[in-house]
Parts: sequence; structure tokens; C-alpha cells
Amino acid sequence: MAVGLAITTEKGYCNGKMTLFVVISCMVAATGGVIFGYDIGISGGVTSMEPFLKKFFPEVYTKMNEDTKISNYCKFDSQLLTSFTSSLYIAGLVASFFASSVTRVFGRKPSILLGGAAFLAGSALGGAALNVYMLIFGRILLGIGVGFANQSVPLYLSEMAPPNYRGAINIGFQLCVGIGVLSANLINFGTEKIKAGWGWRISLAMAAVPASILTLGALFLPETPNSLIQNSKDPEKAKLMLQRVRGTNDVQAELDDLIIASSISKTIKHPFKNFLQRKYRPQLVMAIAIPFFQQVTGINVISFYAPVLFRTIGLGESASLLSSFMITGVLGTFSTFISMLIVDKFGRRALFMIGGIQMFLSQTLVGGLMAAQLGDYGGISKGYASLIIIFICTYVAGFAWSWGPLGWLVPSEIFPLEIRSAGQSITVAVGFLFTFMVAQTFLTMLCHLKSGIFFFFGGWVLVMSAFVYFLLPETKNMPIEKMNRVWREHWFWKRIVGEVNEDGKMEVP
Repeated sequence: MAVGLAITTEKGYCNGKMTLFVVISCMVAATGGVIFGYDIGISGGVTSMEPFLKKFFPEVYTKMNEDTKISNYCKFDSQLLTSFTSSLYIAGLVASFFASSVTRVFGRKPSILLGGAAFLAGSALGGAALNVYMLIFGRILLGIGVGFANQSVPLYLSEMAPPNYRGAINIGFQLCVGIGVLSANLINFGTEKIKAGWGWRISLAMAAVPASILTLGALFLPETPNSLIQNSKDPEKAKLMLQRVRGTNDVQAELDDLIIASSISKTIKHPFKNFLQRKYRPQLVMAIAIPFFQQVTGINVISFYAPVLFRTIGLGESASLLSSFMITGVLGTFSTFISMLIVDKFGRRALFMIGGIQMFLSQTLVGGLMAAQLGDYGGISKGYASLIIIFICTYVAGFAWSWGPLGWLVPSEIFPLEIRSAGQSITVAVGFLFTFMVAQTFLTMLCHLKSGIFFFFGGWVLVMSAFVYFLLPETKNMPIEKMNRVWREHWFWKRIVGEVNEDGKMEVP
């Protein structure tokens, strides 16, 4: 993204620039993704560390080391252990609805600030935990932080970005999630080697670093022009910010659209109730379906429990952490960066479809190999273990340039201003709900379905790919306040919301 690069959108505004002001603001805000990614990576790593298990989850530690009669697939099956991971997501689900009101009434910036502060407090409590209750309470605070950040940061990025670069800038959030996972896996790999057994404390406490950056950075962030229009009685203030954001004085067309959208927004007293209206039906379906599908890709099988999976196929503790670091960290981050470069050129739908095919084939092959080679007892040969890791790499790459970043990008750009905060909250809440359900049930599913769990998630990948092909219109390059047009031109949704005739007027069905 070159500073000062002129932009002309094919469907909307012109004469804007990718300014240094926008780049720096979005880089700071996108660190909200780092705290989310760090938590995903760190929780999977510490739950495979023996000193951590011995202190907080002795039942799992005993099964893993002393019970030779238990199935390879059932060693880590503990509801208390999964509660440690999934408690964050229930807290995030609840927090996202509170974040909606804060974001709508006070702006995007206060929500980002509150998210960073809550995550900072949770990281301190987790690192100092003396018992499992203190540990889980820290996770709840982390969940509140992630709930506020995930609700507000994608909206902030989409509203600040010029239309032609909205995809790339918004994917910066997912790129930061990948950086967070990468950092967490690297830290886990180092702290696991501390012989005194307290390395897990460093892993949990280091979450304070990205949380501090986000909290301090949020103090200096500018508010988005959309939020200023929505919450200020002075449109001139929003105009000045829009001129600074776009790097040009020629912003009247975009400002007029923002003012119209804000006028509509101010007539909506109950945005969640209004979301049920027929004209918002496409956005409601996407707000529920996209985060649901993102979770049933099976990515959390890899992200949360990659070290556990690698130990299941016979790798040692250190080797499992290194494999997790290389796969979910380096490869995932690199693939997301590729998506960032091409999403505004090739569009959202193409990446969804390519990634879906890649994930389905990878999961089928991994499930087949594990079914054929890994029984309930004993291990698996290094050759087959290496082959499984290669296919998992292929899967991670497919997710990282499709459903990973686009699962955040598409919902954040499709909501009209009057329901935008509520819509993003529903998206985040649905994501947290199904993340919780997958996290809470995965180890039990692994124990009962064994290798069939990969076929289970592979089937969902087929369903979601068909959903995108038939029901998701292309949104690239469309100005965010003109996004309603894509639904009125879509073969299916125009039957629900009306279509645009040759004179540019909407015909209601």
C-alpha cells in the first residue's frame, strides 16, 4: 500500500488517496487482531505443557502419562480443560452485545480502548493464577477484551479504508490474528523448555504486551468519519476528518452519502429489532451464516489443539509445539498476507471458492490417513506423520487466504450504517457461540469420532462453498454506504429486498 496512491473507484467516489494517516491509524487498530490471535495460540500451547496440566488439570496429566489403556484419541478429553479454553468465548459473546451500544453511541474508538484494557487485566490475572478458578476468571476478562475488540476493530478498518483498498486494509485484522498466533507459538516453544515448570506463566502473562500496545494506541486513534457523522451534530467536523482520511478536499459525494446514512440511522431506536425487517434479510443471513461457517471449517481443531493433535500422532512435547509454530504461525500469516495482496483484484467469491476446495481435499486426506494408520493405541510412523503434517499445512494455507480473513471482511462491509454496530455484534456473537461449542466439544468428538472428525468438518466445507457460490454477491470496490445495491442486483436476494430498474430506482417486490 503506497502512500499517496491515487484511487478512482469504478462504482463510487474518486480522487482519494491511500494516506499515511490512514495506514498508521489502521495499523494501530488492527493490533486488536493480535490479542485475539495470541490467545488462540497461547491456550493451545499451554494446555499441552505438562507442568500446567499437572497443576491445574491433574486428571488429564495422569491419563496422558500413566494410563496406558486409554485411547490415543481420548487422552485430553476433559470438560474442565475445555472450560479453560472456551470460557473466553462465552464472555466475548456477552461482551459483544454491550460493545454494540458503546460503538454506536460513543464511537469505535472507546470500544477499542475498553477491549485493550480488559485484555490487559485478564493477562495479568492469568499469569499470576494460583488455582483453576483464578485462571478461568482471567480468561473471562480476556473474553471481554476480545469481544469489544472484535466488534469494533473490523468496523473501524472498513470505515477508514478507501473502497478499492477496503479488502486489503480489513484483512490487516486477520493478518494481525496470524501474527498473534505466530508470536504465541514462538513463546510457547521457548517457555516449554524452562525446567522449573513455570514457563506457562510467562506465556499467559505476555498477552499484556499486545494489550498494552492496543490500549495506549487507542488513546491517540482518530474516530472514523462515519462515527463522527452518526454521533456529532456538526457535519463540518466529519468533513474535515474525511478530507484528512482521503487525502483530498473533494469528498462531498462521499460526505453526502454519509449524511443520508446517518439521518436514516438516527431514526432507528432499536437496531437489533429493526434487523429483523425484510429489507435487512440478506445482511441478517450473512451475519449468522458466515461466522457459523467460519467456525465449522475445523480451523479450531488446528489452532486450539494443534500441539495436542501432534502429540496424538506420536510427536513429543517440544516437537509438537515446533510443528504448531511452523504451521499455524508462519504458514498461516504468510497465506493471509497473500490474500491481502489479491483480495481487491480477484474479489471475495474467488478466494472463498479456491480456499474451500483446498480445505475439503486436505481434510479428506488427513482423515483417511489417520483412519488407516493411527489406531487407539500405539503411534504412527514418521513417514505417515510427515504426510499428515503436509496436508495440514495445505489446509491451513487454504483457510488463511479464504475463510480466515474473509469471514471478518465481508460482514464488516455489508451492513448499512443504521444497523452496522448491531450487525457486527451479531456476527461476533455467533462466531463466539460456535467457537465455544467447537472448543467445548472437540476433545469429546475427537475421542468418539476419532479420525472421522476431519470428514465431519470436511462435509461442512462443501456446504459453505455451495452457500457462497449461490448466495453471496461480490462486494469488491463497492463503496460501503452504497452496498445495498449488490443485494438488489443479485439473482436471489432481489426477490427479497427489491431490485434496481434501468432508471436506478428500487422496485419493491
